[in-house]
Amino acid sequence: MKLGIVGLPNVGKSTLFNALTNAGAQSANYPFCTIDPNVGIVPVPDARLDKLAEMYDPEKYTPAVIEFVDIAGLVRGASKGEGLGNKFLSHIREVDAIVHVVRCFEDENIIHVDGKVDPLRDVETINLELIFSDMEIVERRLDRVRKLVKNDKSLAAEVAALEKVYEALENGKCARTVELDEDESALLYEARLLTLKPVIYVANVAEDDLASDALEQNAAYLKLREFAASENAGLIAVCAEIEAELSDMQGEEKQAFLEELGIPESGLDKLIRASYRLLGLISFLTAGPKEVRAWTITKGTKAPGAAGKIHSDFERGFIRAEVVAYEDLIREGNMNVVKEKGLLRSEGKEYVMEDGDVVLFRFNV
Repeated sequence: MKLGIVGLPNVGKSTLFNALTNAGAQSANYPFCTIDPNVGIVPVPDARLDKLAEMYDPEKYTPAVIEFVDIAGLVRGASKGEGLGNKFLSHIREVDAIVHVVRCFEDENIIHVDGKVDPLRDVETINLELIFSDMEIVERRLDRVRKLVKNDKSLAAEVAALEKVYEALENGKCARTVELDEDESALLYEARLLTLKPVIYVANVAEDDLASDALEQNAAYLKLREFAASENAGLIAVCAEIEAELSDMQGEEKQAFLEELGIPESGLDKLIRASYRLLGLISFLTAGPKEVRAWTITKGTKAPGAAGKIHSDFERGFIRAEVVAYEDLIREGNMNVVKEKGLLRSEGKEYVMEDGDVVLFRFNV
């Protein structure tokens, strides 16, 4: 999973990226500090994997990972090349989802590129640049497909889908707000539209606002929440400065700090959960003395497709999947007892994987 972190200059984007990844992206109080995209690979915390590691004492421990890309801030006119816009737009096409950091706190010591804090204006600034870029793409594609449809009527559905999306873009709406059926979505997939990408809005709030009752008094956050709901987008609240402090802590120290602040989980944990939910992802697990590992798949994936995540040969020569629910394996304590009690299931090609399945794939090529 690859997530692109975007936002106007000086909203806390690079501070948050540094905190999430400890990758050391430059961070300073002026625009365009992040000139090239910084990339950080972050392991996905999974207590289930920790338990399996205790059980098997494996040679290797391999969690699922998320790749965060910190993309340069942009200003109005980015779609026409202003600021670092063209670089921004090209990098954002490569990600699975957008993490849009929005400033929801006041601080006279931190410059705002537009003079004052206004989350909806800030969101609109970036969304409009993405919309303008998408309009150009859709226009070019429409010109081409309209010419071809005269001799190939099967392209009429693509023309209709493109026209539907173009109308929304023209009205300042993101493509993801357009109701598309499965066929229309498939037709538009190749266009790689920026505003079709799922979004999680990250409200960067002051430390005092992190408590849920305080958040309800933060007018900027409430505006952003209402807007995110209108787009069916994800939303979490974090304090980038607190995340920066947490990034230097481990284990009990980190947990004690969170408890002292009255925060149940870190921003990274919030963001990972929101990302999995937004993209419809789950994890299955493989476990043994050589390795315990988490694998990320799309919800609804059948057993052969999950096997293909490990190796294409596993999918090509799929015979069956030997599956036990994580909870059953932990409760019984080892695989032998699981087998004795009939809790290990043999599943075929039509089996739909469940989150937390512990699997051994049988295959023959």
